Amino acid sequence: MRKKLAAIAFLITVAGSLHAQVRTPAQQLLTNEDSLQAGRSGSRTVVSGYGSAFYQRDFNDQKAAITLERAVLFVGHQFNSKISFFSELEIENAKVSGEGSGGEVAMEQAYLKFNLNSRQYITAGLFIPRIGILNENHLPVNFNGVERPMVEQLVIPSTWRELGVGFYGRSKTLPLNYSVAVVNGLSSAGFEHGSGLREGRFEGSNASANNLAITAALQYYYKDFTFQVSGYAGGTNGQNKRASDSLNLNSGIAALPVYIGEANIQWSRNKFSAKAIGVYVSFPDAPDINKAYANNISSSMYGAYAELAYNILGSSSKPSKQQLNIFGRYELLDLNASIPGNAIYDGTEKQQHIILGLCYLPIRNVVIKTDVRLLHTGAENPSLVINPSPVRIPYKQNNQFLNIGIGYSF
Repeated sequence: MRKKLAAIAFLITVAGSLHAQVRTPAQQLLTNEDSLQAGRSGSRTVVSGYGSAFYQRDFNDQKAAITLERAVLFVGHQFNSKISFFSELEIENAKVSGEGSGGEVAMEQAYLKFNLNSRQYITAGLFIPRIGILNENHLPVNFNGVERPMVEQLVIPSTWRELGVGFYGRSKTLPLNYSVAVVNGLSSAGFEHGSGLREGRFEGSNASANNLAITAALQYYYKDFTFQVSGYAGGTNGQNKRASDSLNLNSGIAALPVYIGEANIQWSRNKFSAKAIGVYVSFPDAPDINKAYANNISSSMYGAYAELAYNILGSSSKPSKQQLNIFGRYELLDLNASIPGNAIYDGTEKQQHIILGLCYLPIRNVVIKTDVRLLHTGAENPSLVINPSPVRIPYKQNNQFLNIGIGYSF
């Protein structure tokens, strides 16, 4: 465990000597959603959106796929200077039909914002908590690489949204942002081996309110740096007492808790940018969940990454209208960092990713990306290979992926 925590700490420390791309308090308004959020909308109802498409070649499987990954439509409305409405409707993989699970239509956000004053506001509804780098800032023009970072897909299940109430603000005297929110909890019955907490999210759909969670974050700005720490704690059992007793599970508002701690650092200057993040997840009651649902869940997981980028078209004297970012990112994660006695270890869950690529932005709202991702994992556990297909390709601990993609926001 000390070695794992040391690895995360090392990545975060390394980022302190690098440069990072960050969203500062004086960030340029890039979309109509940004304008509405800042209270500068020229009209009472605004339309905005973003989307991405990509091609991926898997060299081990010798297969390639191409898809319209997502298209999101934002509609917002400003009722008056104090109250606004925000909504995002997302379609994944272009098509949803009754003939398969090819895509998804989902509300990504749907909440009311109540401005208390110029520094503080309350959100209520379906919204995205402030945790990690990507969760709030997930537009394809805001991150390098065709794919979202693996740590913020698997360890932090971005884009992560839940129903609840949040309080946001900034200090009157310090360059400090803060937030705290109460949201519905996760469902440990939905946790799946290999996807972390991802399948335990309700995302606004018939969420259990028997169990709740609290999440909070602090952001501090110092010169070209942005520092953030955030945390999450909440129950994962939404069953009533009778159903819980039948499964030998604790019940209540915070029963079977999951804890998440995250810290990240970003810095940017002239042509350089960099960022790093470390996250740790603890689920102490995993043995009870495995006994009740046989889903082979771990007691803890962790992830970290560090990224460095250089804008070839950048200028030391003034911001450039075009960007050509060459970047590299190293990711380390383990979805079964520690497992209970009734779980089976899976070496493929311990992963390292190296991503090298280019991102070209002819304008700030359009991006063309390409990268190569090199993957190394632990060994496959034969005990987890059940009824393999006769044409199954033997598992390889090393793999390579070629990605080409486009993205936009408006």
